[in-house]
Amino acid sequence: MCKGLSALPATCLKSAKDMKHRIGFLLHKSDLHPDQGTVSSKDRDTLVKREAPADVKKWKESLSNLLNDNIGLIAFSAFLKSEFSEENIEFWMACEEYKKTTSQEDLATKAKMIYDQYVDVDSPREVNLDSATREETRRNLKEPNLFSFDEAQKKIFTLMEKDSYRRFLSSKLFLDVAEQPRSSVACGLEKRQKGTASNLGSIPPQCT
Repeated sequence: MCKGLSALPATCLKSAKDMKHRIGFLLHKSDLHPDQGTVSSKDRDTLVKREAPADVKKWKESLSNLLNDNIGLIAFSAFLKSEFSEENIEFWMACEEYKKTTSQEDLATKAKMIYDQYVDVDSPREVNLDSATREETRRNLKEPNLFSFDEAQKKIFTLMEKDSYRRFLSSKLFLDVAEQPRSSVACGLEKRQKGTASNLGSIPPQCT
């Protein structure tokens, strides 16, 4: 299992971080599986500049608040990775990115890729959907639009909300992150990546 954020194995941190940042471009690839990427300098700077204490009160108010927070999403993704259920947050984020698509041609391509990767029975990253929702989503692919995955996305959100989100709030990972300022959390990410990410750049002064 993955422990507190600063103590997470490098593989867990990479998977959680990559999970968040790869969604923006993964729909342009034929393979939606997690890449073995690295933390970009831009994203690193975004984290280290946010030095205010983590607003965990908002995280505890709702899953939406947690997912809308940069560090909260990373921490929750790492937690799901430790529970071997990261496909749920991957699918949810893929749907969010899908809804930003502007080209009808791209919609059709991306819709099929998401369906094949997460929705279809026995797909590589199959999420837990009831048969009715799965069939409705399949029919939506005949004339894909920005709302094709809405029902399936809601079902997975509710599943996370009632299950893994509640466990996350009582997990050691959550408690560890809650006790650290954002700068410390970001530095934990930085130091774990040092030596494994050649393009990461130097560790910020506050992290040394």
